[in-house]
Amino acid sequence: MTPRVRVKPALLQWACKRAQVDPERLRKRFSKYDDWESGTLKPTLRQVEEFARFTHVPIGTLFMSKPMKEEMPIQDLRTVGDQEILKPSANLLDTIYLCQQRQDWYQTFALAEGEEPLSFVGSATVESDVEATAKKIRTTLGFGVEERKALQNWTCALRYFVDQADDLGILVMISGVVGNNPHRKLDPQEFRGFALADDLAPLIFINGADFKAAQIFTLAHELAHIWLGKSGLSNVTPDSFPSHKTERWCNQVAAELLVPAASLRENFREDTDLSDELQRLARYYKVSTLVVLRRLLDIGVLQRNKFMEQYRHELGQLKPKRGSGGGNFHATLKTRVGRRFGEALVDSTLAGQTLFTDAFHYLGIKKTSTLDAFAESLRAGN
Repeated sequence: MTPRVRVKPALLQWACKRAQVDPERLRKRFSKYDDWESGTLKPTLRQVEEFARFTHVPIGTLFMSKPMKEEMPIQDLRTVGDQEILKPSANLLDTIYLCQQRQDWYQTFALAEGEEPLSFVGSATVESDVEATAKKIRTTLGFGVEERKALQNWTCALRYFVDQADDLGILVMISGVVGNNPHRKLDPQEFRGFALADDLAPLIFINGADFKAAQIFTLAHELAHIWLGKSGLSNVTPDSFPSHKTERWCNQVAAELLVPAASLRENFREDTDLSDELQRLARYYKVSTLVVLRRLLDIGVLQRNKFMEQYRHELGQLKPKRGSGGGNFHATLKTRVGRRFGEALVDSTLAGQTLFTDAFHYLGIKKTSTLDAFAESLRAGN
């Protein structure tokens, strides 16, 4: 007879709620779940293991005396209107945990390699001048308007922006799923990105499920967090008006970084159709029309009601393509973990300094052949 184990109903309920499991899908997978929850039948150990995988919780948590209380590991700066967002999803929490683990690994790697602390991390405060800070970030990254002129469009500018930040020493990761699990999609309505500040391994994560047009603004916003030296979780967009002082300052720096106010005042053609002018300025600054719109509001060209009306129109014109996945797996993986982190981890693993099992975990893969192929892709620059 197969031995059965006791799991408290409260722990089963907690795991399902944490994972936001669809009840119909749950009962289709575990036909006896209702009996487990009522206590009339105990699951087998194998069933508990499968249930833990299904709900994305460590199996040990299902044998605790009471449900584990999880708190946001970084400052939560998200708001909807003036209300803070509570109860983060398991997908969000697990993404932060994974990025923290990657950051811890890179900190150790950087120390072993003798890398110096990055002086720009924590070099600003929310009292720092917005225009001066944005100029410092632009100059440090080499992401000024002049540098962007040679780029084809704002999607190319986003790739260039990411590369410049990566070259500077910032780990930039863009993904629309947890790890490499296509069944665990991230919700851009829950969060847009977050920053994990550190002077050796600053890390920025961008929700790749968000519109591409929004990602460039998210990156600029999270860079401002790195300059502050403050970790934080954000859900800001070009049309948001954060009540939190830190988020408001970061939004202002991000907007000024991408479209300098002085330059925009010189370039804006007031006698031109607004939609046409937005397209022209977007091409000039290599940003989305959404960012240009926000800057026109900031410099007083548009009133807020006109801004919101046009913003909704421009948002509706965007192609609904989302995510950082699809296409070449290795190129997608590099985007998800970042070039700097990926190269360091692969080199360290192949040199015998990092366990293969650890590398598999950080990359979300299972086979040595996949690691070897990823290494070859990185060497080829793909």
